[in-house]
Amino acid sequence: MNTAVNLPPRSTSADGQSHLPVSVIGRSASGVEPAPPCTLVIFGAGGDLTKRLLMPALYNLAGSHLLSENLRVLGIDHSDNTDEGWRSALSETMQSFTRDESAEFHAKQIDAAAWGWVRQRLSYLQGDFEQAPLYGDLTHRLQGNVVFYLAVPARFFGPIIDHLGAAGLLKESGNDAFRRVVIEKPFGADLSSAKNLNARILKSAAESQFYRIDHFLGKETVQSILAVRFANAMYEPVWCRDFIDHVQITAAETIGVEQRGSFYEATGALRDMVPNHLFQLLCMTAIEPPSSLDADAIRTAKAKLVECVKPIQPEHAVRGQYTAGKIAEEAVAGYLQEPHVSPDSATETYVALKLAIENERWSGVPFYLRTGKRLIGRRTEIAVRFKKARAPLFADAPGMDEQSDLLRIQIDPTHGIETILNVKVPGPKMQLAPVATSFRYDDYFQQKPNVGYETLLYDCMIGDATLFQRADNIETSWAAIDPLLHGWGKGTPELYAAGSEGPAGADALLAREGRQWLKLDPK
Repeated sequence: MNTAVNLPPRSTSADGQSHLPVSVIGRSASGVEPAPPCTLVIFGAGGDLTKRLLMPALYNLAGSHLLSENLRVLGIDHSDNTDEGWRSALSETMQSFTRDESAEFHAKQIDAAAWGWVRQRLSYLQGDFEQAPLYGDLTHRLQGNVVFYLAVPARFFGPIIDHLGAAGLLKESGNDAFRRVVIEKPFGADLSSAKNLNARILKSAAESQFYRIDHFLGKETVQSILAVRFANAMYEPVWCRDFIDHVQITAAETIGVEQRGSFYEATGALRDMVPNHLFQLLCMTAIEPPSSLDADAIRTAKAKLVECVKPIQPEHAVRGQYTAGKIAEEAVAGYLQEPHVSPDSATETYVALKLAIENERWSGVPFYLRTGKRLIGRRTEIAVRFKKARAPLFADAPGMDEQSDLLRIQIDPTHGIETILNVKVPGPKMQLAPVATSFRYDDYFQQKPNVGYETLLYDCMIGDATLFQRADNIETSWAAIDPLLHGWGKGTPELYAAGSEGPAGADALLAREGRQWLKLDPK
């Protein structure tokens, strides 16, 4: 599995600006080899994903010396454009990130040399994704290693791969040149459609050629979960039902659906977040020790874990939809007032689940998952609540806190780990109080702005599939939530005000068993 790298040394010119060396050939400052030469073909060159995430990721990789001097990027879209037109539009977008602190990629300034290195490798091709002439043109343009990136709506996944296969563009030659396809989520809309899509694409290429991407796994804190669990003897022995009371996995957002109403109406919080993002966090938290750090070993361990998840029934789930409210004292509209949303929509913007893993390690330990938009605080984390100390020595001690014995693996916006435990209050009496010990990545490691795609793009180029989902992992995840998709039917979601902790039903879900969610309120 790839790890983060530090920025390479830069030279400074007379104008005071830092610059990359002309060539990126050779090792990066961290000693990691650059990716091999390849052509990155981006279907959806004019789309939001390309502008907001893929180009900043390529810019960061160039700054880290992790791209081949012979990299080429070919953007494809329906709109008429030119090489220079596409380059200029992307350059304007990159500069806009310096003025938008809320952007997923934000930098005080764009390094002209790093972006110039990427910019000069960009070229544009206009074409219809669903028509054969485009792929005939590609056969004359592409040689050697190629990564096809499907930054397009899901309805195009099948047709594009069908055409790539029919044109022979996915055939891997005997000289070891690779042909790989990166597929964004959502991969299917339920178990049946996911199975059908897997069967369809596997007619055109081998499973090893498909890289189903989940950008959550590009986050360093997520990748570090395996290290926290298996590289520290203080954790692994107690990481089981004998010592853990329950686990909470949270992905809370303060933003609404913004301009993505059309997408969200057909998707909702359950499909958008649970079988991919939250289940990936679940897997990293709960898998058995893989036999090695090899990609297949880790992905097999994940697949076995999800197979043990009992299908989730409607009585163990809550769905909600935000109404008008306030976020940081600013009035915001309700979901039904958002652009491209039906005024009578029953689409959920919040979901909370209780799930059970039926294996020896986790039997009897509830896992609570929640995700939602327009909540009071932004937070992605895994919280592990340990059982109370078995010895009754301090059972009646004043200050024995019910919220202690807690490990929080913080993924966003804070990157780190916090542990809450009980200690004695100084003084003549035995009185306890909870204290927090914490670790922040920024305090120990040099960090740089990133969007979570850097590691994933690099790993795809070098052929490391560790952080990508395999077909069986996709299907078992959908199988776990399929009863909800069909059991909820056309019911009405519970309403919650924007800027709140979420619907009351989510609190009741835990309260039935004497538990409660950790507060999202940043105060």
